[in-house]
Amino acid sequence: MIAPATQADDAHALHGECERCRPALYKIALLQLRDHDAAEDAVQETLVAALEGIARFRGQSTIKTWLLSILRFKIIDSLRARAMGALSTGVDAEADLGDFDALFDDEGNWAEPKSYWRGPEADYEEVEFFRVLEICMERLPENTARVFMMREFLELETPEICERACVTAGNARALLYRARMSLRECLDKNWYAASGASVARTRGHSS
Repeated sequence: MIAPATQADDAHALHGECERCRPALYKIALLQLRDHDAAEDAVQETLVAALEGIARFRGQSTIKTWLLSILRFKIIDSLRARAMGALSTGVDAEADLGDFDALFDDEGNWAEPKSYWRGPEADYEEVEFFRVLEICMERLPENTARVFMMREFLELETPEICERACVTAGNARALLYRARMSLRECLDKNWYAASGASVARTRGHSS
């Protein structure tokens, strides 16, 4: 059991960290809920739940990761409690995969060898990786990003994604594919290529 003074100190520190995470949480909530008031409500409920549950936070993840796990359920509750309108215009254009054809050969392999790719465990240890990933996410078209986050962050199944996002199953699959390929290409250019060059320089200095 946390002593009162320690608990108060932890609550104060958590409150400060929560406020620093608020803009990122709001951005995610707004992308999914597409309503400023609903997004703000989801974020506020998340922060209140975090402050009330500080005794359950064991430090096994970052504060931001913990807040995102709470926000996930708040967004799902909000999505299921309200009727969602159609996606923005341009869904068919975003779901067109033709511009990815040049990335692959006839057998479906990358047309150009991909640069140095490290294992996922190494990436998760790099705070900078997540900064680059967030930038790459922001470059996705709105509909693509929303459907991708529904699947990967909210962990909704395809039928529910189609219902909430008002898209066909074919469009949902195409948008998910586009998102994954776009993110992979962006990370390859802005993270893995730089990481590979850094490793090559390190090896060159050590030889």
